[in-house]
Order: sequence, then structure tokens, then C-alpha cells
Amino acid sequence: MQRRHLTCLGTLALCLALATPSAALDLDLEPPELPSLVNGGSQAVSGEEIRLGRTWLRQFRARAPIWQDPITQAYVDSLVARLLPYSSLSGIRPVTTLVASEQLNAFAVPGGVIGINAGLFAFADQEAPMVSVVAHELGHLSQHHYARGKARAEQTQIPTMAAMLAGMLLAAGSGSDAGLAAALGSQAAFIQDQLAYSRRYEREADQTGLQIMVGAGYDPQAMVDMFRTMQRMIALQGGNPPEFLLTHPVTESRISDAQSRVDQMHADASREKSLEYQLVRARALLAIHDRNPNQAVTRQNRDSTPEDARRYLRALIDAEQGRTDAALNALDALSRQHPDLAMLPATAAQVALEAGRVDAAITRGRHQLRLMPGYAPTTLVLGEALLQRDPDAAYRVLRELADQHPEDPQVFALLAEAAGHSDRKAWGHLARAEQLQLTGHIDRGIEQLGVAKKVAEETGDINALARIEQRREAFIGYRETMEDFR
Repeated sequence: MQRRHLTCLGTLALCLALATPSAALDLDLEPPELPSLVNGGSQAVSGEEIRLGRTWLRQFRARAPIWQDPITQAYVDSLVARLLPYSSLSGIRPVTTLVASEQLNAFAVPGGVIGINAGLFAFADQEAPMVSVVAHELGHLSQHHYARGKARAEQTQIPTMAAMLAGMLLAAGSGSDAGLAAALGSQAAFIQDQLAYSRRYEREADQTGLQIMVGAGYDPQAMVDMFRTMQRMIALQGGNPPEFLLTHPVTESRISDAQSRVDQMHADASREKSLEYQLVRARALLAIHDRNPNQAVTRQNRDSTPEDARRYLRALIDAEQGRTDAALNALDALSRQHPDLAMLPATAAQVALEAGRVDAAITRGRHQLRLMPGYAPTTLVLGEALLQRDPDAAYRVLRELADQHPEDPQVFALLAEAAGHSDRKAWGHLARAEQLQLTGHIDRGIEQLGVAKKVAEETGDINALARIEQRREAFIGYRETMEDFR
């Protein structure tokens, strides 16, 4: 598999109090009594939150190290979809992003943006602890903490969203950006006023997260155990907390409160240990230790990892080191043992493609999609392989995939190439414009739309012209929203 070196990413979690990490950890203020949370019905996300969140995500992609792993992406998307019905959120299709960082962290941004670090998979040796973190982040979103925090912050006339997201971008590697640093500094005006409110939000997110876990069939005790494991990590590291705890401070009173709630729940933990999760975790371990794969094996062996997940990791390493036949044989054997796990044949197709076995990748991809229609990672591999044999077919495959995944820059990058090689020049420039705006390069995206329009006029492509004009309005809207972060 393609190697991607991970870089350390700073604090990215959603801290609605906007408190500094040191202040959050040093003080243990008791929050007011929790309100009753909504148990029935749904709470629609506002159009403003969606607009701001999507705009933030584009800036984040432009600055942060993104982990492009379609198989892990598909797993995370399916997991969020599984949890979402129990979160009281409605009117939103969450967008998830993977961060190439070994730090233990996850975050949620208004508008349904959820980010997960590769390090979270490495830290959580089972699925339920990882789910507890994602459920907690969904709790922040379902309780509309951004909107409530904004209303409170407006009393002090602080641009909450701008300051909060500037802080996240600063932590994502933008330390030299003076404008962002100034925005982050504006938080100091109301840190003390917001700290207790932050504690309240964290407990609300815990409560909602526990309810989500129970509804989805996970053992809520995993959340409490995860917090205690994080605390032990702090002790072992000499007081240096994982990134997640810097903006989600865990106190003994908060853990006790969560444990009390768990003790009162009647959970039917129907979801046992997940092999699918262990396979994804193997991918994360290899991504983190891409320069020394043996460290991924060693780390996996420390845990109670099932043998089939170890075989999967060895196959990935074989593929990385050029032992393609060994990797494919192992993956095919695993696929026969676990015919319902789509990621196994998808991995084999990807291995074949990256080894230059284009025809084998096409054959494998088409075979799997006949049995498992619509699996995005395999569709992406098939589209990429077809680019080298039949660009017109590649365009049709990737165009359908782009319609289903309109927030995936990787899909649009391949679609632009397929369009360009199949005599769809205007659509190729349009796809490139989409890829540019999705990765935060909005001005370049608008310029690319201009090129697309010119080509469409020259070729008389009326359909392309209509689509270009429609997307131009959306692009300009994103550019105007970006002004909120400056």
C-alpha cells in the first residue's frame, strides 16, 4: 500500500468554551446541574451551522495533514451512519475526515463535520472504546453546543466561530499565520466566564454519547474505561495528556458522573468484538509506523488482536515491500473466510493496482462490485484502473461515485483526469474546480470554473454551462463565508 508519513498535529478537538489547555486542566469547577436532554424527536441543524462547518472543513484540508485511506474512510462513514439515528440529529449528512496524526484525538465541528486521527485507532484496541469517542463528539453536535456557546459569547462580542476554528487551524500547523494567532488570542477575553460552561457541555456530550452507544448496541462502560485509560496514560507520560484531553478535560467527578449513569442503564451490548475494526486498526498502525512496519506488528502483538487481523497486517506489509503474490494470496484466503467483509477484496484490488497489475485490478474490482454494489473504495480503485485502459468507462464510474460522495476531493481529482482523457474538457475543468474548492483553494477553483465556462461555450456544451453557472454561485458563497474566519 502507498506509504504516508504522519506528522504530529496539535489540538484539534472542539472546545466550545475556547479555554486554553492549561486553564482547562488546572481548574476543576463544578458545573451547574445538567438540564434534561431531549430523548425523543430530533433537532435539526441550522443552515448557518452547515455552511460554516463545510467552509471550515475546506480550510482545514488546505492546512492539515489528511490521511487519504478510502477503506478506513468507508468504515468511519458507516460507523457514523450507524450511530446517527440515536443522536437526535436531523436534516444533516455528516462529513468525516481522517487526520494523518499519531496523536489520540477526534473532533466535531458545527454543521456535522467529524474528524478522527489515525492515533485514535491505534490507542483503542477494541471498537467500543473508539465508538465512545465518536459518540461523545456526536453528543456535542446533537446538543448544539456551538449555537448555545455563540449566543453566550455574543454577550462579550467575541467572534466565537472564527476564534474557535482559527485555533483549530493554528493547531493544525499554521503557527506562522499571524492573523490566525491574533484570532486565537481573542479567546482570552472570556476564558474564565466560559470554563464552567465547557464542563457542562462535556458532561452533556458524555450523557448523550452514552445514550447513543446503548441505542447502537455498544457497551457504554467502554466510555468510562476509555477515560480511565487516558488518565493512566497521563501518569505514565509524566503528566503530558493526549491531545483529546487537552480540550476535553476529564476529572474524577466527571468520570464518576459517567459511571453513575452507566450503572443505571440497561444496555444490551449486542455488538461483540469486531474483526472489521481490527482490520482498520491494522491499517492505522501501518500508516503511523510506515517507516518501520515492524513497530506496527509489535504494537498489534501487545494487544489481544485476532489472528486474522495479524494476517491482514502482514499482507499489507508484504504489499508495501513488493511481495505482491504473497499479499494477494493472503488477502484472497481471508476473503474466502470472511465473505461479508468488503474491505478484504477491496484491499486486494488496491494491492494489484499499486503493483501495476492494472487488468487484475479491473477484474477484481468488477467482480466485487457485482457481489457488493456501491462499495466506494472498490469503485474508486476500478475508476483509477480504468483510466489506464478505458477513460470513457472510468469517467462513467467516477461520475456516479462523485454524485454519491460530493465532499471527497480524491474522487474529483480522478474524475477530472478521466474527463480530460475522454474528450469532456469542460467537465474536466469543472471537476478540477470542485477538487480545488474542496481542498480550500476557492479562488483557484473559481478561476478554473472560468476556464470550464470558456471551453463549454466553445464546444456548445449547454449542460456543462448550466452546471458551471450553478456551481459558481455555490463557490462564491463559500468564498463569502470564508471572510467570517479572517
